[in-house]
Amino acid sequence: MLEKFKLGINAVLPKKALTELAGWAASRRGGWLTRSVIDLFVWYYKVDMSEAVKKETSAYPTFNDFFVRPLKEGARPIDNDPNLLIQPADGAVSQAGRIEENQIFQAKGHQYTLEALLAGDERRAADFYNGQFVTTYLAPRDYHRVHMPCNGILREMVYVPGDLYSVNPLTARNIPNLFARNERVICYFDTDFGPMVQILVGATIVGSIETVWAGTITPPREGVIKRWHYPAAETDGAVVLLKGDEMGRFKLGSTVINLFAKNKVMLSESLEAEAKTRLGQPLASIFSDTPSVSPVTE
Repeated sequence: MLEKFKLGINAVLPKKALTELAGWAASRRGGWLTRSVIDLFVWYYKVDMSEAVKKETSAYPTFNDFFVRPLKEGARPIDNDPNLLIQPADGAVSQAGRIEENQIFQAKGHQYTLEALLAGDERRAADFYNGQFVTTYLAPRDYHRVHMPCNGILREMVYVPGDLYSVNPLTARNIPNLFARNERVICYFDTDFGPMVQILVGATIVGSIETVWAGTITPPREGVIKRWHYPAAETDGAVVLLKGDEMGRFKLGSTVINLFAKNKVMLSESLEAEAKTRLGQPLASIFSDTPSVSPVTE
């Protein structure tokens, strides 16, 4: 009964207006009020402030500053093994495994297609047929910066407008095509083991999605698909990121989806539904017959 009530509320809420209001409020400097909201948030969600560069809540002039707080150096060690991919974010595994032809498992009774997730791009979708996927859910208490699981060269970024359903285990179990319906930013990378996609999925109250190379992608929300293309490595304008580098952040929310091509990586055995994830921990290993020479160097 409680689940039905929550889903019903989620369906009728004015999600876009609520999200834009929350984004506006989170960017305001409210003095003692802002600090009180942050203190309440830390208490309610049991946020571990000992990992943050700034441990005192009074150090954050806005809620957004608090929400995207950086971690102190060494808080998330990165394994430099070139054959190992790392978790891109703190959170929990929503689902992970093999893409069956073009079908991605969302939850029991629900699947969605690569084409739907990738905004109808059949050419891009074909690269990941029978590949591997990992969906990571970031809870409110988590660190909300997203990092690179491997070295990569950005080739295209696509903003896809969509719904702003809440994304959590409850909605994943009950709302068909959830991740293919929600607003999202799709980032295509070239890597030494083939193409890789990292997708930042929006949700209710997610006031903003940002990337390190382009800044704020949303808002504004203009209702149209936008595409940005980027050159190959060693070319002016190339965006080259190393494993562990920050690539984006959420203000507030949400979910990260990674896609890998067929027979390129073996996912970690620890990636079962609801398993906790920590930035820097093993995500996958590159198959031994895939070259391990990095496409980029420091």
